[in-house]
Amino acid sequence: MPHVLLAKPIHPAATVRLLSEPGYTVESLDYADRAEFLARLADADAVVLSFTAFDRAAVDAAPRLRIVARHGVGYDSVDVAALDARGITLALAGSANSVSVAEHTLALLLALARRVVRVDADVRAGRWQASVKPHLVELYGKRALVIGGGRIGRRVARLFAAFEMQVEVFDPYLPADTVWPEGVRRVDDRARALAAADVVTVHVPLNDETRGLLDPHAMKPGAILLNTARGGIIDEAQLLAALADGHLGGAGLDVLVTEPAAVDHPLFAHPNLLVTPHCAASTDEGLRRMGLVCAENIIECLAGRLGVENVVNPQTLRR
Repeated sequence: MPHVLLAKPIHPAATVRLLSEPGYTVESLDYADRAEFLARLADADAVVLSFTAFDRAAVDAAPRLRIVARHGVGYDSVDVAALDARGITLALAGSANSVSVAEHTLALLLALARRVVRVDADVRAGRWQASVKPHLVELYGKRALVIGGGRIGRRVARLFAAFEMQVEVFDPYLPADTVWPEGVRRVDDRARALAAADVVTVHVPLNDETRGLLDPHAMKPGAILLNTARGGIIDEAQLLAALADGHLGGAGLDVLVTEPAAVDHPLFAHPNLLVTPHCAASTDEGLRRMGLVCAENIIECLAGRLGVENVVNPQTLRR
């Protein structure tokens, strides 16, 4: 009788899918504290994680656990080595959130280029066109650098190309013969591309290699920096300095090092920063897709049928 533990509620369609399997039970903790989460892991054969950290203590608290299903694609908060030691599978939501995150990235860029938030505030305060001239820019013809050519990065590149931007992708881990969409080309010299780009957006996982990945001062003066991947990929002190001295034209963040962020976060005082609460993937459609992929990953894993496509540690799969 498989029991699935949800660290937080997921889309109802996904819960219905799990409960449609004979013998399955589902328990949602509805944002429980860590102590309750650890206690309830004792009965779990599968767990669905959003932002909840899953460390060695969590693994030790889950003697029946077979699979951790990430409600997303990042897994920097999961102790993969601890899962491997127990033969527990870690499965991701694949491309389920790619559309939502890519569209959010574009939304941040357009809002920054057209100063949507500041212009709206000015109009409401009776300052008609106070923030308009000469600060609004168009995307047409601008050079964009997409760092990370995975599912989300490739979709972002296509969206940028649709605006007739000059799009470059840097990703040293993709095969040299990777086929790129029309209007997109791969580059190997990140420093050169970074210095030439009007827009830089990062779509890589957070790990030791990508932490503090780039210095905003190495970017083109007046450029826009976007991060909808993970906080920590961009050093926040360096970002604040580049905004404060006017080197960057703006920055759009959906992620921060500490989440939720304190209301007095130093970055929040800067007018050229646009920040959202790690919600890029949280469209109605994206949440439904992610929930359903998590459900299918669990069902297939417990039945011994899960393929390797969305699995981080395929050596744990049981057939």
